[in-house]
Amino acid sequence: MATHEYVHPELLVETEWLEEHISDSDIRIVDCDSLDAYLRTHIPGAVSVGKDHYIKDPDFALHVMAPEKIADFFGRMGIGNDTLVIAYEGRNSPCAARLWWVLNYYGHSRVKILNGGFRTWFAEDRPTTAEVPNVEKREFVPKTDESLIIRGNDLKSVISNNESIIWDVRSEGEYSGETTRGNRNTGHVPGAVHLEWNNMVESDGTGKFKPASEIASLLNAKGISADKQVYTY
Repeated sequence: MATHEYVHPELLVETEWLEEHISDSDIRIVDCDSLDAYLRTHIPGAVSVGKDHYIKDPDFALHVMAPEKIADFFGRMGIGNDTLVIAYEGRNSPCAARLWWVLNYYGHSRVKILNGGFRTWFAEDRPTTAEVPNVEKREFVPKTDESLIIRGNDLKSVISNNESIIWDVRSEGEYSGETTRGNRNTGHVPGAVHLEWNNMVESDGTGKFKPASEIASLLNAKGISADKQVYTY
């Protein structure tokens, strides 16, 4: 679906493919922008992720929604266990990637990110609408995959492990501690390398991910390699 020299192109879809398949019955397109932006205009047939882009549990905001809540959340969006989910937004896809991760965390790997997101879709003059679709609730059965997450105490145990690397993807200010974002503790995990997530995206305004060769160069320069267990935050 994606042709930009990626190692795992199956994780992405290009705008051309999505427009050709936009009416497929097994697809659910999810807009991960703010609700206001979604209501102004969006890709036809897309549903909104709502006000909480991070899909956090309202009773435990440090983590994603609990299984019973996530089942209702995704079910109401028209996402069933066999649904192919296409996530997109108008920025550099951090919230679309978050939706991708949450679905995978709950055992749903049939999810892809629209490469370039709404920015590229709109620039290419592809169809948009302000109409909010009526979707039928589907059964979503979450199957938690704990291998996709590491807890704080477990992360402490790998700080000095030469077989592992901890990657801080936040801004330079957050990594250095100069930017707090309202957090009580600042700085970074001891030993963590820094490479902001935005560096994985083209700087030409398209919002597309960089080719694999460029991303590999950035990662290798930080010691992030395929032979190590990588932990991100």
